[in-house]
Formats: sequence, C-alpha cells, structure tokens
Amino acid sequence: MCGIIGYIGKKEASSILLQGLKRMEYRGYDSAGISLLTDDDKIFTHKSAGKIADLRSSIVVPASANGLGIGHTRWATHGEPSSINAHPVMDSKCEFALVHNGIIENYQTLKNNLIKKGYEFTTDTDTEVIVQLISDYYEGDFEEAVRSALKDLWGAYGIVVISSHHPDMIIAARKGSPMVIGYGQDENFVASDVAAFLKYTRDIFNLEDDEMAIITADGVETKTLENSLVTRARETVLFDLKNIEKGGYPHYMLKEIHEQPETVRDSLRGRILLDEGTVKLGGLAQVEKQLIRADRIILTACGTSWHAALVGEYLIEELARLPVEVEYASEFRYRNPVITEKDVVIAISQSGETADTLAAIKEAKKAGALVLGICNVVGSAIARETDGGIFIHAGPEIGVASTKAFTSQVIVLSLLAIFLGREEKCLTEDNAKSILREMLKLPEKIEDILKGSEKIEEIGSHFNQSRNFLYLGRGFNFPVALEGALKLKEISYIHAEGYPAAEMKHGPIALIDESMPVVFIARKEDPTYPKIISNIQAVRARKGKVIVIATEGDKEIKKNADEVIYIPGTLRYLSPILSVIPLQLLAYYIAVQRDCDVDQPRNLAKSVTVE
Repeated sequence: MCGIIGYIGKKEASSILLQGLKRMEYRGYDSAGISLLTDDDKIFTHKSAGKIADLRSSIVVPASANGLGIGHTRWATHGEPSSINAHPVMDSKCEFALVHNGIIENYQTLKNNLIKKGYEFTTDTDTEVIVQLISDYYEGDFEEAVRSALKDLWGAYGIVVISSHHPDMIIAARKGSPMVIGYGQDENFVASDVAAFLKYTRDIFNLEDDEMAIITADGVETKTLENSLVTRARETVLFDLKNIEKGGYPHYMLKEIHEQPETVRDSLRGRILLDEGTVKLGGLAQVEKQLIRADRIILTACGTSWHAALVGEYLIEELARLPVEVEYASEFRYRNPVITEKDVVIAISQSGETADTLAAIKEAKKAGALVLGICNVVGSAIARETDGGIFIHAGPEIGVASTKAFTSQVIVLSLLAIFLGREEKCLTEDNAKSILREMLKLPEKIEDILKGSEKIEEIGSHFNQSRNFLYLGRGFNFPVALEGALKLKEISYIHAEGYPAAEMKHGPIALIDESMPVVFIARKEDPTYPKIISNIQAVRARKGKVIVIATEGDKEIKKNADEVIYIPGTLRYLSPILSVIPLQLLAYYIAVQRDCDVDQPRNLAKSVTVE
C-alpha cells in the first residue's frame, strides 16, 4: 500500500501535495516524490529515498510550477527503496508522469515487448511499464492512451497520471486499489486516502474497479474502461480533521490506545436493546433470514483482524452453538475451499481494502455463499462488495499497528454472537441481558486500565532489551496472546510468539531460561485458571521471567509472578477486550524505550492492498 495524491486548481500544487503525502505517510514511507507541471508545459519531478521530511528538505520547487501535480509515498514491492525507484515514474520521452499503488503481474512480459520497441527502462519497478505503455499508445488522445494501457495490465492498480501535452488534465484509475476523488471550488483532488485532502473538501466520490476519472479544475468525468459514463452520487465525509491529528500525544498509536473507551462506546451505540435482551444490527437487516439459516459461518481475515476473528469463533460457537471456521484470507483464496450456498462468509478488515480479504470475498461469492463484512471504513471496497455487514465505527486509525480497531472488531463480533444466540434460542433473555450490561461497563473499565499506564511503562523498562518473548493464554484469551505477540513484533522488532498456554509443553518450553520473559493472561473468571497457574509454575521452575495480566483482587498470583498487571474483572466472553489493552501498552512502551519508530515500523504499511 502506498500514498497517492493529485491536485489541479489555482493554488500552489507543491504545498498541497507535500501536506497530503505527510497525512498518508502511514501508508508507506521508504521513499517519496512529486511531479509538477510547469508554465512551459514541462514536467518537473523530484524524488528521494526516506520519509516525507527528506523529500521536503531536499526539494527546490521551480518558480514556473503551476497548479497541477501528483505525489506519492512508497511502500516498496518491486524494486528496493531508493530515489530511482521512487514514484512518480516518467516515460522515456519525459512526457508522462505516473504514480501507482498495486502490483502488475505481467509486467515482465510487457517490459520485454517495450524494450524490443526501443524503450529504455531506468527503474526496477513494475510501475514503469504502465507509463511506458501509455507513451507507446499515445497518439494525441490522453484518455484513450491510458485506457488502452490499462487493458493490457494483469494485476492490481490505483494510478494517477499527468501529461505535458495536456496541462489541464489529470487521469486516475483503479482496479483493486483504493482511489477517491475530492471535489473543490475551481479545484479538484484525487488520492488513495481521503485524509490527504480533507482540509480542503468533504465532497468525495470513490472510484470502483475498472473505472477511470478525467479530472480538470472545473469538473470530473468518470467512465468505465469500456468508455461508458458513470453517474453514481457523491458522498460526504463525516469525520473531522482532528480525528487524524495526534492531539498532543507523542504517537498516533498511543492516541489510538487511549481512544478505546470512546471507540468501544461508538461500536456499541444504538445497537443494544437491553429491555429485550438482544441487539440491533442495521447492516444485517436485509440478510437476517439467510444468516440465521446458515449451516456454517466462515470468518476470514489477515493479521490483527484474524486474531479478532478467532475471538469471534469462540464467541459465536459458545453463545449461538453455530459451527465457525476461521481462515487466513491469503490461504482461503487459493486453496479451493469447500463453500456452499448454506454458508455465510464474513470478511473482517480495518481498512476494508485488504487485497487478500477482497479476493476471498470474490471466491465465496462465486460459490453462492452469503458474504458479509466487518470493517471500519464506510465506502471501502469490502463495504461495497459484500451483501451486508457491520461497521465498527472506530474512526480513522493512523498508527500502523492496529489497536482500537481490534477492540471494536471484538465488540461487533460479541454483538453478532448475542444476536445469533438469541435467534437460535441458545441464549436466554436473562443471560443476554447480563452480557449486554457488562458490555456497557467496558469503556469505564478500559479507562481504569489506562490509568495504570505508568506501571506498564516501568515493567517495559525491565524487559526492553530482551531478544524473545512468549505470550500464553487459554480459551478466549489465546487469541489475545497471539495479538500481544504480534504487537511487540511489529513495533519493537523483538521476536515474540503467542501460544495456547497448554501448548507450551509441546515445544516452546525448550526455549525458557533466565533471559526469557513469558507473558501470561491469567484471569480469575476463566475456568482454566488453575491450569494456567500450573503453566506459570513450570516456567518459574526453569527460571523464566513471568509477567501476568491478572484480575483485580487476585492477591495469590503475586506469589507466582515477577510482575503483575491488574485489570478489572468481567465476563469471560468479554475478557479479550480488557486483556489486550495492557499488552498494547507494553508493546508501545518497549518500542519507545528501544527508540523504534512506533507509528511507522520498518517494512510495514497500514493496509496490505497488494499481494
């Protein structure tokens, strides 16, 4: 995933582009560049390796630059991060400049053909093939040259391209990679993320796959690749610019951890019918009957969303007694899974743009399954591709390591499990009411956990030079152990693994010595609590360092631990929502103490929109 922005209007393009790229830097930050059209109808391009600050400090914008330009911040796929491989990429004649997010699968074949025609390639990217193709097809009609080039491509792309021959036009297109138009007054914008231009307009239009937009300062015309006009209505962005600012926090990740009391409230708001002991999920209204009649539910996701899906499996099977399978979307799409019309496939994705998850959806739809989505971004590809779904309402999540999206996903999956449990008559009204009452208390309990951040920071300082961690949990908290380990890996670069606690004796126990910290989730409300105590004692017998996430009031646990982080008690169904908070904070503080870039960890981007 990369950040793309284009601007056409009367303002100075360079400042708008650089500002927009900075807002999208979480999408990629190994190199960046901008191209500007000049008054003498030439294209000025400047690129640099590193972050947007490196680009900003090294660029000297020519006085002849006008109000048209494109910019890009890169997460490398083809070609190592460098100023040469940074975008925008130019054609051999320097008549076209293009920025691209995605992967072109047949780029080598296309490249070989273009080389035979005499084209010279200067980068190692697949992107250069696109701009050289446009140049090859160009015979005076910019739009038709882009259209013809796109028809030759296999793979995924979101592109924005400008031409020195057409100083009043930007062309954008998408297939599998997000692209949104922003409408202004005598100016227009295009970007891979609305955050790039939210300062200037809330009036937007999301391109769909196989669509292209011809953008001028006066208007936007959208067409299919078959040259048919597209006439969908525009949309309005509802969140404020302050939602994508740090708000006084040193990092987006810490801000987003501390937003969780409110984001959990937002995920619950308007959905709990306490008097009836059930929930209302408006996004499922049209598909409720099919959902209730399902023989099986398949949850598919990647990364943190996959961990949330595992919690969802436990919840739905426990409360609704429906069989649930959890699939990595990246495997699901390729392994020819058995899917029938009686199955329901639920795709979970924060961004709603994850390439593997989108591909899994398409496979499920081909098989005739009902396909639903749980995502955060209204208007995202998953929201549009599915038959129904539930938004988590967590607000923009900028930090690469997901935090508030995880807890909101688990909240939504809990609500779904209660809804299904009541419909399947596996959950009594009284039991449902007790769970719902406890859910309403979660925001306040999360606030209590956050008040203990200093203690967690101190614990982090004792272990920030460790080379390995183990995270162990059972039942509903096994997926939390996986998520805690992932957070530590993502942002501190310490190797960490999560396991079911009982699996420790089936191999991982061999790793334990006096330098190995082991994080246990040992909640008193968990029926396997005595078993976890036994696992803790086995680690201590081998001189391992024990950190325990424990329930308030559990004084006995101190006898078995080097460090204890106490959190409020809750029902075991809901314990992952509380247990994960201290693990997020522990990972954060360790990463900060190791001087790691918390919001932009190496080699990662916020969403994986390419394979």
